[in-house]
Amino acid sequence: MGMREKQYSLKEAMLFTQRIAQLSKALWKSVEKDWQQWIKPYDLNINEHHILWIAYHLNGASISDVAKFGVMHVSTAFNFSKKLEERGLLKFSKKENDKRNTYIKLTSQGEDILLQLMEAYEPNGNAAFTGALPLRELYGKFPDIIEVMAIVRNIYGDDFMEIFERSFQNIEKTFVEEDGKLKKSEDSHQELA
Repeated sequence: MGMREKQYSLKEAMLFTQRIAQLSKALWKSVEKDWQQWIKPYDLNINEHHILWIAYHLNGASISDVAKFGVMHVSTAFNFSKKLEERGLLKFSKKENDKRNTYIKLTSQGEDILLQLMEAYEPNGNAAFTGALPLRELYGKFPDIIEVMAIVRNIYGDDFMEIFERSFQNIEKTFVEEDGKLKKSEDSHQELA
């Protein structure tokens, strides 16, 4: 431990890690099921949808960026990106000043699918959303989950959280609700990275 004294007991540490592990597994199981149901009509899996999402919000992401922000191995990011390219949803490129990295960009067809998915989102079919509704009713807002975000920031770093936040700010700025659906606003010009 060096000069610093340990400020916690072994039992406390084990209880925390097991509590967060079991809660995360239970929550992920539910989130995964709902996510798969949402994207199923578009013949996408979770990794593919996540890659499209990252490509949209980073606007010219490298495969390394996709892996980092998608919390997946580089080979996973590359292989699923390749499948999306074969379907005409992504375009691969190299940069003049950076021949080592491969970059991806959404095609118009890829953006269309992503926008259709946004429109198809149905909150009542989402267990995490319906599970949080009583908290929103009680406190007037959805939980910020600030402690979980702090843990993730300490694990993955500030860059990860910056991109994480940017994607939600982009949605806030560029999408409107019309007739009970999310749609890209007509006057929004993508000011993405």
